[in-house]
Amino acid sequence: MMLVMTPSVPPPLPDPANDAPSGPDAAPGPKEYTIDELARAGGTTVRNVRAYQDRGLLAPPERRGRVGIYTVAHLHRLQLINQLLGRGYTLGNIQELVDGLEKGQQLHDILGLERAISSPWSSETPRRYSMVELLKLFGISAFAPSVFSKVLKLGLLEPDGIGFIAPNPKILLAGAELAKSGMPLEDMLTIVEKLRSNVERVADEMVQLIVRMLDRYDGRLPPPEDVPKLAELIWRLRPLANMAVDSEVSRALENSANKFLGERVAQLMETMRQSDSKPQL
Repeated sequence: MMLVMTPSVPPPLPDPANDAPSGPDAAPGPKEYTIDELARAGGTTVRNVRAYQDRGLLAPPERRGRVGIYTVAHLHRLQLINQLLGRGYTLGNIQELVDGLEKGQQLHDILGLERAISSPWSSETPRRYSMVELLKLFGISAFAPSVFSKVLKLGLLEPDGIGFIAPNPKILLAGAELAKSGMPLEDMLTIVEKLRSNVERVADEMVQLIVRMLDRYDGRLPPPEDVPKLAELIWRLRPLANMAVDSEVSRALENSANKFLGERVAQLMETMRQSDSKPQL
């Protein structure tokens, strides 16, 4: 049994060093924008650009007569603000981060740490199933009220219009194969429920190792040299945690198989031996 938590490669953050466009058609020198062009390029509004300037999140433009001229550095800062807003940060939070950057704190490293924590820990892609597809996979027994309510409670399927989304299709497909082999669905769901509670407890304890490292800074930003080390540690934890869980589950399954299935096979062999030893009439 394998619990996949392999992370995808983290997406690159905007790099203010890349100020000039590239390619055969690139114009010489840094690209420049009016406020309307900057807002369009940054996927926001002129009103927001002005609001960010008023808060000090965005540097004022160079004035050329009555026109303000912005550069790629402004665009990268605007993209960074949008990225942070998309992650749930408030403008106040962003102001603190930007202040930290301007005081020497590496904001890209802080974002790298945040991505290491918040990026999906599974490489699985959710899949949509129609009711017809689910019936083909599991048969009508899967839609017994007691079974289907447990499926939804465990989040193995999520309603999506007239169909359903499986956030982790692998476990759904594994269950379908076991169901075809004759294993009762309700019993399998009970096992998944117990497995989840145990895995979540172990996951909490693993992550607490990182939490204790962060707690050493008493809620303050870690020193700049420590931030990338913490992010790297978290990225390394992901596959290592997967390996540890996979190894322990395999070990436990092997022990249980030897303990319970081995006994049953031994009993069958003993029954066969006794049957063969009886005199034939």
